[in-house]
Amino acid sequence: MWPELLNLEFLNNRLSDYLLAVTLFLAGIIIIQVFKRIFFGRAGQWVKKTASTFDDFLLKSLRRRLIPLLYFAALYLGFAVLSLNPLGAKILRTAGGVILVYYSVSFLLDAAGYGLESYFLKKEDQARKSILSVFLIGIKVVAWGIALLVLLDNFGVKISGLLTGLGIGGVAVAFAAQAVLADLFSYFTIFFDRPFEIDDFIVVGEYRGTVEYIGMKTTRLRSLGGEQIVFSNTDLTNSRVQNYKRMKERRISFRIGVTYDTPPAQLQEIPELITGIIKGIEGTRFDRAHFIEYGEYSLLFEVVYYVLSGNYVQYADIQQRINLAIKEEFTRRGIKFALPTRTLLMEKENHQA
Repeated sequence: MWPELLNLEFLNNRLSDYLLAVTLFLAGIIIIQVFKRIFFGRAGQWVKKTASTFDDFLLKSLRRRLIPLLYFAALYLGFAVLSLNPLGAKILRTAGGVILVYYSVSFLLDAAGYGLESYFLKKEDQARKSILSVFLIGIKVVAWGIALLVLLDNFGVKISGLLTGLGIGGVAVAFAAQAVLADLFSYFTIFFDRPFEIDDFIVVGEYRGTVEYIGMKTTRLRSLGGEQIVFSNTDLTNSRVQNYKRMKERRISFRIGVTYDTPPAQLQEIPELITGIIKGIEGTRFDRAHFIEYGEYSLLFEVVYYVLSGNYVQYADIQQRINLAIKEEFTRRGIKFALPTRTLLMEKENHQA
């Protein structure tokens, strides 16, 4: 009785084939459940002990993308033992291709999103987060478009005409909006390369100011005079930009001149005097002080030191302290600063009548 029952056919398959398909599917479900419990359970305990966020992302993404794919693989394995008609086999292959592409692209997009956010959002920045979200949407559109074309091609749809039309349309749009696209690509260059950020003080050619806004077409500075300076992003990427906000220390060089009648003993004291003044000020690193040359109307001393900060106000405060201290010491020692002077020698001529 049982052999006859098992040999009963329905839709070109025996009852035993259906039982085998169900058995394989249920076995796959059981194996997946055991795998989830063991692997994800132990992995979850392990990632809690690490400081990195990458393992947390990887575990979460695998749970979201891999497990549904394994469930479909168990279902596919069950159907694989059945004799399906051509339409059923095609539907199964199509569904398999669609699901495989969907979860593969989804995993790659998750990885791309995590990588970009980890690199560009190291500090909380709402504007940067909004821009990155727009950029990720663009990546998703391109990725899903490519995935769709690959699927259509595998399903026998001729996409050469579609690709040709898209190519011609893309060239026409790019030609018509080349200035806008140039600024847009320059914006992404600024976004990814980060030569400057909001609140950085930069100098571009003869213009200088604090960055107020970085847009997809223009970047705006607030100058020292108060007016707003607007640059196209292409102008900025094609220019040399000096970013003073990222200056770690400032090198300062200045000269002072004393009169030619200053005694040699005092000339020897001046470098030591200036060295002591600068070394006594916190936030500086002394480099050198030398009697450097004979000037047109003064004996010139050159001084070089570093301010251990890029802050301009701090530099100005330190330079003021140095100048006042030099003036005080020179006054106390009777050393005179040189002023622009000229000596005229006049010769009298005797005229005999």
